[in-house]
Amino acid sequence: MASILEKLTSGGSGGQQIARPPAAVEVTSDGVIGAALNAGGTPTYAFQPLPKGALKPGLAEQNLLEPEKVSHAIRAVLDAVQPAKRSVTLVVPDLSARVFMLDFDSLPAKPAEALAVLRFRLRKMVPFDVEKARLSYQVLEESRTGLKLLVAVIPGEILAEYEAAVRSAGYEPGAVVPAGLAVLSGIEHDSSALVANLGPLSLTTIVANGQDLLLYRTVELPEDEAGSTVRQNEVQRDLAVAAAYYEDRLGKAPTKLHYAGNGGTAKFIEWAGEPDTLLASMELADIAPAPERGAATAMGSVSVAAVQGVLAGVN
Repeated sequence: MASILEKLTSGGSGGQQIARPPAAVEVTSDGVIGAALNAGGTPTYAFQPLPKGALKPGLAEQNLLEPEKVSHAIRAVLDAVQPAKRSVTLVVPDLSARVFMLDFDSLPAKPAEALAVLRFRLRKMVPFDVEKARLSYQVLEESRTGLKLLVAVIPGEILAEYEAAVRSAGYEPGAVVPAGLAVLSGIEHDSSALVANLGPLSLTTIVANGQDLLLYRTVELPEDEAGSTVRQNEVQRDLAVAAAYYEDRLGKAPTKLHYAGNGGTAKFIEWAGEPDTLLASMELADIAPAPERGAATAMGSVSVAAVQGVLAGVN
């Protein structure tokens, strides 16, 4: 499914295709994950934790509460993986962007005019000023009767925070991708798929059918406090909603969950997989198992699915 991936770019390129850099960095509230392709074409990984409260993703307010510490972590992981170029793909938290599938009868051929149509459509769909936002789109389906687009949009001031942190670290954000789309791009699957990306503060569930997206849904989660079942119940409920949508649209129940999250499927099953839950009826597969080789720093239980995904298919 690597061809589903589309980039929010610094230049606001709309639906134009831009080559992805051979290095990537994901910024989360837990820490920063970096990866770069070495001369043999395999990734090298690094992780740098962030202090609690340094970053809080969202659409309405400042995300980087301690930008200097975020920038220091970005520099640390990228210096550790030694990318060949200064340009990197920046993966931002799902809570900092919005992703939609939109239907149109047609779109203007000129990118500037097409973007104006998209901004008008999104005006009542997002809780921020879409005229100042950065957006990108990709055609998922095209027929004589219309178009189906994948659209990703991020508030301009939020994007500026993340890009500034990368530049302060001495690197250049060549492309920007929401974490869920980054994870999805790492799945090589030509048929239907149910995908879950569990982040520190959010869960994104995706239903894909070949190169088409049927569902892309991000929900905010409470922090994972010891002994609390609120987060666990919310995750189970949202997975059930996604599975029901999969069955309704595809006429069959999902038999496999493609999973990305810290600790992988083993930790997830231990945490959320009681025998009477939905998880008991499906096979769970790690989209990106913990790397056995290529770690430049101690990785702990951090998921590399997003950075691995955006490097998939990069020459």
